[in-house]
This record gives sequence, structure tokens and C-alpha cells, in this order.
Amino acid sequence: MITILERIPTKFFKSIETVKGLFEIRIEFEGNIYRIFCSFDKGHLVVLFNAFHKKTQKTPAKELLKAQKIMNEYFIGQKNSNNG
Repeated sequence: MITILERIPTKFFKSIETVKGLFEIRIEFEGNIYRIFCSFDKGHLVVLFNAFHKKTQKTPAKELLKAQKIMNEYFIGQKNSNNG
């Protein structure tokens, strides 16, 4: 859906309000719910970070912090590779 649809329903894809530039992809498979944190780079490139099996309504803080750390490392690496 991410590659085909221009607008993805928030049930499947939403912005993380507390972290600028971070999004969450929701996948349901065989009754289990999975989440993948991601971000956009250079417009339409979707960069996937960490994924986890969601067992409660609330997103675990450690998973959110992990995604934020990975995202920051990714963009620092991109910036350094473009400058070097």
C-alpha cells in the first residue's frame, strides 16, 4: 500500500506526534499486530528502522527510543556521506 496509494489510511500508517519525522507502519497478520517505525528520506524513499510485535495498546517507550536513536544515526550518516 505504501508504494501504490497516494494516501494511506491512518489505520496502517501514522505519524508519531512526539518524534518529528518518525512514522509507524501497522501490519496485522494471523491475528497478531506488528509495528515498524520508519521515516522519509529524499522525498519518497521510506527508510525502515525497528519492528516489534505489539501486545498492548500503548507503544513501548523502549521501542520508540530505539527507533529515534536509529533514525538519528541514519540521518547523521547520510549527512556525513553527502559532505565527504
